[in-house]
Amino acid sequence: MPVPDLTLLTDAALASGEIAMRFFRKELNAWDKGGGQGPVSEADLAIDKMLCAEFGAARPDYGWLSEETDDDPARLDCENVFIVDPIDGTRSFINGHENFAVSLAVAKAGEVTAAVVHLPAKGLTYAAALGAGATLNGEPIRHNGNTEIRGARILASGSQTKSEMWVKRPPPIERHFRSSLAYRMCLVAQGRFDGMLTLRPTWEWDVAGGDLICREAGVSVTMRNGQSPKYNSATACFDGLIAATPVIHTGLLDHL
Repeated sequence: MPVPDLTLLTDAALASGEIAMRFFRKELNAWDKGGGQGPVSEADLAIDKMLCAEFGAARPDYGWLSEETDDDPARLDCENVFIVDPIDGTRSFINGHENFAVSLAVAKAGEVTAAVVHLPAKGLTYAAALGAGATLNGEPIRHNGNTEIRGARILASGSQTKSEMWVKRPPPIERHFRSSLAYRMCLVAQGRFDGMLTLRPTWEWDVAGGDLICREAGVSVTMRNGQSPKYNSATACFDGLIAATPVIHTGLLDHL
């Protein structure tokens, strides 16, 4: 009998983490992908190859969307699709920092139904299944934090709080940063921050895992236009993403 998707993702995430740690803080082949896509390393590709083989064998009828694999439009005809970022935060990984993650998700008809975000260097594994809540290392997590936009602790890069990014002035938030978008979303789900935002084009593989984990922890997730993201799109890209507690989320949208 096939294992549930969440079990499959969890086992694969832990195996991916073991591969990543074999390369971490070692001499590493890495290069820039060009076109503003950022760096990639031999570790990214090794994990991607393993995941593609394992998932393909376990779920041959599922589509495949990964940052490190040339896109195959055949995925658009699949009801279910794996959405994979072998290493989210590759630049941090290359530089020997611990804030990198393996981000894995399954989406069905545009909605994420199972997700795992694993940070092997930190020993953190966030997971969620649709309707079953979110967990960190097997323990339930839920956000019950700040309900005021003023002073809200928001994870975002510095460019996201420049005046030209907002219709009104930038909101009165306290900005923080982590390199991995998936990790930022999980930190919000965990309640350590009140929200995260990115107003730039956002790839599905960067946020699919964190999306479900946030939703299952009581965090609102939309694109910058306020609409819910739909996964496995032709472009595999969203117009920004905001994940925050409901009141904070409304406050951020009001400033946009």
